[in-house]
Amino acid sequence: MGMNNNTDLKLYYSISEVASQFGVAESLLRFWEKQFSNIHPKKSNGKNRQYTQEDIEEIRVVYNLVKVRGMKINAAKEVLSKNKKGANDTSDIIGELMSLREELVALRKELNDLV
Repeated sequence: MGMNNNTDLKLYYSISEVASQFGVAESLLRFWEKQFSNIHPKKSNGKNRQYTQEDIEEIRVVYNLVKVRGMKINAAKEVLSKNKKGANDTSDIIGELMSLREELVALRKELNDLV
């Protein structure tokens, strides 16, 4: 399942909102938070995680490495440590391509409905 790019421009997002956006379990986000030092949401009352747009971008990069490209956690860490800019650029490109694919699928459906 691909990530949902429909986000409101809010300052903070709950863990359930972020998990829903990426189609993953909340426990996976908590696990990634422990594994990847670049993911560090603010915790209100010491418990409730509040993710910023920057946190979501970091998760998007990890999501693309682990879920889309199928890397193991250690391999994804290595990629991020050696070439974070390249991983970010690749993640941006994958996001754009997924969005374009969704548009093309919707267009195909509309054309099929006309015939």
